[in-house]
Amino acid sequence: MSLTSQIEEKLGLNIENLNAQEKQTYLNMLTDVEQSIMTPEKLRDYIISMKTAVETELINEPEFIRVFIFKFDNRKQILLKARLQNYMLLESFLLSPERAKEQLESAISGLVGRG
Repeated sequence: MSLTSQIEEKLGLNIENLNAQEKQTYLNMLTDVEQSIMTPEKLRDYIISMKTAVETELINEPEFIRVFIFKFDNRKQILLKARLQNYMLLESFLLSPERAKEQLESAISGLVGRG
């Protein structure tokens, strides 16, 4: 079983669902991991790269989808925002403990606010 298959099975996701830039970043990370040259600095750079890809996609995604006269929330935009928040949290852990604490508190308060 390949490393990608193991990751997909363990996390319950499909790498094919990533956008082109995220997929390329993932493949670059996979190459580095297989060659055992992953460093915290490289991981930070990869997280920043994936975060930038999601930001770009989010900017271009409409907030609502219109069907005839009806207006619906764009589910893809909601999922992109969740992914962006995850990348921001990961990035903050790599940059500074204080910023990580703030991001984690913000993420948790967002979850509590929905309940």
